Amino acid sequence: MGAFPRLPSFRGVGPFLVTELRVQLHENMAVATSMTVQAVLLIFVTILAPQYLAAALVGAVVFSFFTMGQRVWNEAAYVRIDHRLNQLYGASPLAPEAYFFGMALGVLLAYLPPILVLFAVAEVILHLSTLSALTLVLSCVTVWLFAVSFGYVVSTIFRDMRTIWPYSSLFYNLFGILPPVFYPFGLLQPAAAVPFALLLPPSAATGLVQTTLSPGLLSSGEITLAVVGLVVEASAMFLFAIYWSRRSVREQ
Repeated sequence: MGAFPRLPSFRGVGPFLVTELRVQLHENMAVATSMTVQAVLLIFVTILAPQYLAAALVGAVVFSFFTMGQRVWNEAAYVRIDHRLNQLYGASPLAPEAYFFGMALGVLLAYLPPILVLFAVAEVILHLSTLSALTLVLSCVTVWLFAVSFGYVVSTIFRDMRTIWPYSSLFYNLFGILPPVFYPFGLLQPAAAVPFALLLPPSAATGLVQTTLSPGLLSSGEITLAVVGLVVEASAMFLFAIYWSRRSVREQ
């Protein structure tokens, strides 16, 4: 394989996408229960603090895309550790980055239907404006790209499936729920913590959407920080995942 920065070649994305999609669709229960955390949180917010339902709905959609990284993390490690199929894929004429990206797309398509239902619920309840809906979609795409790239890279570090599942669940739930993802940015204290939260992709995404729903929630500088942070982090992590997938093939 040529050295990075050779332009990405996604030769073979289609076969990997179809293969992963078929694998994921056999896990009907996993797909059906993929919205459990979001649904439980939304029920509690509706009962205990309905004034925060708008933020919770936005957060639920963003969090759903963020957890795609956890699924890629687990799936890539499972394929590599238990089946050792990555060695076969790496020896094939298909591009190594196609393996990573095809897997990510297959997982996305499998879990997209329940997310679209959640998005429709948010639209019906919040009556999203064109700006809010567009911001939500673009933010979710960026969060997804960061999450699946990060998940794939980290999946190559572990050597035992018994250790990888707890770490992946801890990471994605910690950074998807603890920062202001399911609750408004205005509740985050101290105020000095806001810039740090905006450097985390899931909370940056929700912050941008919350600002379109409640103008003035974030300052112009904070909006710029969130946008630049999202784009730079997602792009850098995606490029690094491409580099890492090629390196992994060379080391086999």
